[in-house]
Amino acid sequence: MISGLTCGEFPCNDVRHDHFITPEVDLNPEHVSVVMISEAAPQDRGDYYYADGDPLFQRTTVSAFNDAGVSVSSIADILKFGVYLTTAVKCAKIGYGIKADTISECSYLLERELEAFPNLKVLMLMGDVAIKAVNYIAKRAGEKRVLPAGSTYKIRGEEYYFKGIRALPSYLQAGPSFFIEKSKRRMITEDIASAVELVR
Repeated sequence: MISGLTCGEFPCNDVRHDHFITPEVDLNPEHVSVVMISEAAPQDRGDYYYADGDPLFQRTTVSAFNDAGVSVSSIADILKFGVYLTTAVKCAKIGYGIKADTISECSYLLERELEAFPNLKVLMLMGDVAIKAVNYIAKRAGEKRVLPAGSTYKIRGEEYYFKGIRALPSYLQAGPSFFIEKSKRRMITEDIASAVELVR
């Protein structure tokens, strides 16, 4: 489990502070080569990646990996591949969107997470919130933005890096929309396959 992932003041007003969730999973940080960052914590804690049973985030993510030709049946299997899963925003959102200030604030926690993995090779940025969060981290480090502005489907296919780590822009794979938007599901599948190829 990665220590220090706490929010002391909860300054953001567009998320549910009572639904603050960070990954609680035993792993060896040195074995992690890919970090998959999705949007925000779920409304129901039971849907989170590392919740007991068969949480929604697990079902959709496992489906995405299987579609990409990676045979898994659980988040535990995905972790064995060296893929760590987290959210850019650690609280559940209240409305449809998330304010830029909230993403920026929570990116400090994400930055601490990423620093825990010395052998990280690929960042999978699953949606606009994850992309913005990593761009905020880069800006604080005095670097140029990792991903350019623009629609994800337009910027996919180019090579982007953050501190030497390959950054792949993609779409949100965690949640019910994964089963609805077939074109995005296809692109998610392609991006997971690309990430797996990069760390082989």
